[in-house]
Amino acid sequence: MRKTVSLVLGLVCVVLLTFTFISAGRVLRSGWQLPREPDREQALYRLVLITQELDTPFWDRVGRGAKEAAEKAGASIEVWGSYDEDREDFLKKIEIAIDSKVDGILVQGLDTDEFKNLAKIKAAFYGIPIITVANDVPMADSLRRTYVGSDQFLAGQMIARQLLSDMGRSGTVILMGDSREEYYQRQRLNGIHDVLEHYPDVKTEYVETSDAKERVIAATQGAMNRIPDVSAFVAVKSSIAEAMIQEIGRRSRIEPYHIYSFDDSPNSASLLEQGKLDGMIEQSPEAMGRIGVNRMIEWLKGETVPLDTEGYHTEIRMAKAADAP
Repeated sequence: MRKTVSLVLGLVCVVLLTFTFISAGRVLRSGWQLPREPDREQALYRLVLITQELDTPFWDRVGRGAKEAAEKAGASIEVWGSYDEDREDFLKKIEIAIDSKVDGILVQGLDTDEFKNLAKIKAAFYGIPIITVANDVPMADSLRRTYVGSDQFLAGQMIARQLLSDMGRSGTVILMGDSREEYYQRQRLNGIHDVLEHYPDVKTEYVETSDAKERVIAATQGAMNRIPDVSAFVAVKSSIAEAMIQEIGRRSRIEPYHIYSFDDSPNSASLLEQGKLDGMIEQSPEAMGRIGVNRMIEWLKGETVPLDTEGYHTEIRMAKAADAP
């Protein structure tokens, strides 16, 4: 009985092997190929760039630089963001990116406890590196790997030096910024004060406002009422420049005043071209995106560890109305 069973099993094995060889031969003769392992290089690094100001000229350029660098490096990158500085939506996007376990996050820094907790606690828990782009936050508060963007302290110094060149060494300057006074704004202000404090006949007054147009107008009104002999204005946060200039022009002619800002607002360039801004700090957003991605990939590959915690500064220059096309 055992011999019979053994004989039957042997015949079954021979038949199965025969069919296997026949099938394999047909596959080879027909030119079919077994499925290849997916190209892991293309999906080796999943990155995301997140901003509060989606679809603005400045951040479109940051995104363009980031995408070019990612494509060249064989990584994938998505650009996420919110509109009109919707902070709740912005923070939610960061949380989604962390929960999705992306390999790295490049993000516009936001100087709030919520942002810092996401970066310092949740992202760190999952081992996801964060690089701040354009707007920094203190490294100790966020554990961000590095910062890529303008040296905001130097930008403030450049504004102050141009102001002195245009206005002279005496006069009163209104510095207007967001009432939240984020880290990058404090750095700009520190740079301005670092230069102007050496000129005792130049007086400064800091005016706080929210982004809301009516608030900016009211703040400008109040400042001009208190200081009728004001000589110059600096919009430390560029998004308030348009409403500030509108109110200055409503009360008097703009020409006597020296007015300065930065290029990270959608309307900054047009204000400069119209001569409503005397000067504007022009930044390098494409380089921010490109260098940010390259530094992230260097860190992920272990090629540059640690990254420079002081940051990687991109080029800035003073653009003047007189030079605008």
